[in-house]
Amino acid sequence: MVVKDTELPYLRRCVELAAEALQAGDEPFGSVLVDADGAVRAEDHNRVASGDRTRHPEFELARWSAAHMTPQERAAATVYTSGEHCPMCAAAHAWVGLGRIVYIASSGQLTSWLAELGVPAPPVRPLPVNEVAPGVVVDGPVPELAEEVRELHRRFPRGRG
Repeated sequence: MVVKDTELPYLRRCVELAAEALQAGDEPFGSVLVDADGAVRAEDHNRVASGDRTRHPEFELARWSAAHMTPQERAAATVYTSGEHCPMCAAAHAWVGLGRIVYIASSGQLTSWLAELGVPAPPVRPLPVNEVAPGVVVDGPVPELAEEVRELHRRFPRGRG
């Protein structure tokens, strides 16, 4: 499936949430959970600056969906996100039975951008979602928004968190 123009507002909201995370002193990631009818059910941004490195928005949305949506609703939902899920978030997504993922920037793009900035590799190897969760439908990257996400990462003051 291809990303449709009607999905761009959700993806733009992910960029806004990533910018909110950056303003709060956190790594710039944002995600939105949308149900089958197109209603935003939940959204979040990165909160790892608190010291808990598991506070990724995709992981929080997986937890939220497990508590507030039926299995059928989760399966029909889409998670829009500024960056492709890390292995932890991809696993959480699959374990709770969420549907499609649409990401702006791939884990490969992010890895390349961070390497250009001299950022050390993370403790967990970045993998494409389908290497962790082969049954999840994944679409991305979204080139028309990728440069905005790259700029947010360039502006993040590394060495904190």
